[in-house]
Amino acid sequence: MNTPKTPPQKSHGRKAIRPTREPRALMDQAPDLAKAWKAQVITLLPEAFPGILGESLTGRALKDGLWQLDSVALRQFGEGKHRNVDDTPAGGGAGMVLRPDVMGAAIDHAHARMPPAAPLIYLSPRGRPFTQDMAHSLAAGPGVSLICGRFEGLDQRVIDHYRILEVSLGDFILTGGEIAAQALIDACVRLLPGVLGNDASTEHESFSDGLLEHPQYTRPAEWRGQRVPDVLMSGHHGEIAKWRHAQSESLTEQRRPDLWARHTATPKTS
Repeated sequence: MNTPKTPPQKSHGRKAIRPTREPRALMDQAPDLAKAWKAQVITLLPEAFPGILGESLTGRALKDGLWQLDSVALRQFGEGKHRNVDDTPAGGGAGMVLRPDVMGAAIDHAHARMPPAAPLIYLSPRGRPFTQDMAHSLAAGPGVSLICGRFEGLDQRVIDHYRILEVSLGDFILTGGEIAAQALIDACVRLLPGVLGNDASTEHESFSDGLLEHPQYTRPAEWRGQRVPDVLMSGHHGEIAKWRHAQSESLTEQRRPDLWARHTATPKTS
């Protein structure tokens, strides 16, 4: 007797992929947390997040709902079969430029998921320098949306249309904005209430009063012939405070003349 053949089994691990102009969900979105500070990142590399932000104190705070992270996959808004997001520079030149229609669609999608007061920032080496004051300002708001650049950058029309704030971490070039975005988010999240556990930890850091932080020491009292400065072992808190301030001023004058000039030009209150 002939046994009927079993029909060939389809692989359970594959799905048919059909082109669509509708962006697919990158991941199951967590519900918005009331009053939680929210960071949203538009990126070609959503798998790069949370990255280091998912570790240590920022990771614990993320798990506890003190802040929220949302990645928006730019590729989902790409054009054509291959989801292209870039094209050659107008006027010629090397590299590729992120397309305005693709980025505009991603931004419109992102705006609907963020508080209206949350600023939109493009991480760019030509942007305004990121500072501790900016971190405090952003941390005091409802959150921030960040655009991670790639290739030769972003079409200027997008920046002009949405009045995007360009921000730079320093006078150097990265291959993309993802590392810069994580650094900016980290600087803001650690300022949120309850993240560090001790709010006083942020009061005497570098840049908190316009100066670099004084040197730090701990046990043992002597290590490889070097001792902890005697004043720090004296128990005289007033003298310790004076020593630390003098050290901060000395370090700032030596290492950051720009900060020192600003510090000495600022009128002192009695």
